[in-house]
Amino acid sequence: MRRWGLILLFPFILSVPACAPQPAVLELTVAPEPSTALEPTPTQDTSLSSTPDVTPTPDAMASARKRMVEKQMRARDINDERVLAAMESVPRHEFVLPDMLDQAYNDHPLPIGYGQTISQPYIVALMTQMLGLDAGDTVLEIGTGSGYQAAVLAELTDQVYTIEIIPELAERARATLDRLGYDYVVSKQADGYWGWEEYAPFDAIIVTAAPDHIPQPLLRQLVDGGQMVIPVGPPGGYQSLWIITREGDEFTTFNWGGVRFVPLTRAEE
Repeated sequence: MRRWGLILLFPFILSVPACAPQPAVLELTVAPEPSTALEPTPTQDTSLSSTPDVTPTPDAMASARKRMVEKQMRARDINDERVLAAMESVPRHEFVLPDMLDQAYNDHPLPIGYGQTISQPYIVALMTQMLGLDAGDTVLEIGTGSGYQAAVLAELTDQVYTIEIIPELAERARATLDRLGYDYVVSKQADGYWGWEEYAPFDAIIVTAAPDHIPQPLLRQLVDGGQMVIPVGPPGGYQSLWIITREGDEFTTFNWGGVRFVPLTRAEE
């Protein structure tokens, strides 16, 4: 696990407002562990539920990925060569809906149905770089969505665990990951707020939707020295992207700046 350093420059992106990193002011403590976890009962939305079934020209898509990496990432502040290689390797177009195929490598997020999105390519690369993964690190993703972020992580380590609360998205992502050869990614459908105690502790945790506070169970499931990257903020309100590092029973925090994510979906209580 490589500690994240202050290497970011400045973002020029549409879906993430430019914002200089601010000193951390978040105070974290580990509260007693809750006794039970709730099972999810999400509301269905079948308006965008089809699985991509298009076979684009491989050369054209490879060229689009290369342009994406060069113009949207390398030209900004993504400088980890392993992350750049992963972003160029994973076929993002396989994770988008058929009617969004022509926008797969554009510089913005896309809807995937059920009120969720596949994140902007730059943000996927940025959050992955922040984790500082080494080969063999164990990483937990909260919010599988389309499966794209999990596939990027799987290019860096073979110990990837991912949780999705919406059953239809969890099933679709599982099928896509298997079809593309990422069958070693371990996934389940559940409320990601509680993490995955069975496989804890994790070297890194990445949260791809915004809760309004830091989930205590996730803090407990970090190894000493482990890092979590998570957007935090109220639905529709100002959100910040935090990098949290565990040091024994204490946590250091760094506020990268303003972001805009869909809210973290929870099980109904």
